[in-house]
Amino acid sequence: MPITADFHLHSSFSGDSNTPMETMVLKGIECGLTEMCFTEHNDFDYPVTEQGPAGFFELNPDAYLYDFLKLREKYEDQISLRFGVELGLQPHLARRNAAFAKAFDYDFIIGSSHLCHGQDPYWPAFYEGRPQEDAYREYFESILENLSAYSNFDIYGHLDYVVRYGPEKDEGYSYEMYREVFEKILKKLIAMEKGIELNTAGLAKGMRNPHPCEGVLRRYRELGGEIVTVGSDAHEPGQLAYAFDKAAEILKDCGFDYYTTYEKRVPFFHKL
Repeated sequence: MPITADFHLHSSFSGDSNTPMETMVLKGIECGLTEMCFTEHNDFDYPVTEQGPAGFFELNPDAYLYDFLKLREKYEDQISLRFGVELGLQPHLARRNAAFAKAFDYDFIIGSSHLCHGQDPYWPAFYEGRPQEDAYREYFESILENLSAYSNFDIYGHLDYVVRYGPEKDEGYSYEMYREVFEKILKKLIAMEKGIELNTAGLAKGMRNPHPCEGVLRRYRELGGEIVTVGSDAHEPGQLAYAFDKAAEILKDCGFDYYTTYEKRVPFFHKL
């Protein structure tokens, strides 16, 4: 397995996972990983839904760090563990997210769009009463709004997350359909010296492509982008390092020679 670092992982410290952190660590060791970065969710102002009450996606970083440090020491001879967070970005949260990010010494910060103008594309209501294409476009344009408002992150997570949950998923979806907005997103990220990720959860859910799709990955590289992490977005052990062999092939096909990991917010490049 040419990729041995999973840099998008969740445990029971995230509202949508019930898996103990140690269980994830043991599975990572079993999978042959040399490095794992936990990126527990923190989404301020996530709306109350049937998924959970107010604060459902707000992280307790003190408890998280306490358990993390114990496990990092316990398994230091078997795997390198990194302390990360996945911040849910919305423009009005810029100050709160900035304070949250600075309060602890994270190794790695993912900025992600889980909410688009207050709605989670996970829920069917986001798509009701309009063509799927319009919903997707609104989501992508909201990423530009986030990039104009906030910059304290290392990579932008699952750039086309919305495609996971649309009525037709990735049927008829391609980079070319949204070229204009993707060009703006990718150029902005590169100018900000931020990376993107290859997130294999799309493949795990039966889609044709990871997140983002290969067209986006290829164009990011053509524009000069070099920072790309690889993450399974695992919330349970069986999802860890999912399709990482395929991820390596995709990255090579898109023109990448390296994938990236982080320690103390510093990128390190590893030959594919």
